[in-house]
Amino acid sequence: MAGSINKVILIGNLGDDVKMHYFDDKNSVGRFPIATSESYTSKQTGEKVTNTDWHNIVVRNKLAEICEKYLSKGDKVYVEGKLKNKQWEQDGVKRYATEVIVTEMTMLSTKKNTDSSTPTPQQNSTIAAAETKTVAPEENDDLPF
Repeated sequence: MAGSINKVILIGNLGDDVKMHYFDDKNSVGRFPIATSESYTSKQTGEKVTNTDWHNIVVRNKLAEICEKYLSKGDKVYVEGKLKNKQWEQDGVKRYATEVIVTEMTMLSTKKNTDSSTPTPQQNSTIAAAETKTVAPEENDDLPF
């Protein structure tokens, strides 16, 4: 394989409300943590053990505004995106963070009310970060069906 892939898929619950940052050129960034958990029964003790991992989620522009409007702490979401590693220095100490830059999201359950003019999360509407793309069918295809 000549190329490489940087793709992540997560289903988890928001650990906090979406924190928004707006910029002068009408761009925006939303950030929120997602918790994913896995459970198993310990063979040694017979107890149920749950491990939780936290993921830093970043959404941009229109998708960020949708997240701010409809998502709140505890809501379950499906996100797709790519991993981005960040490094900086603070008070002489190197800091590191890994973020998920979201390109697509589906609201699986929400607590906020929705109005009828927007897709309801209960319908599992997929919201893409880019504008909705429409593909016109080919008019002269020779397929028999």
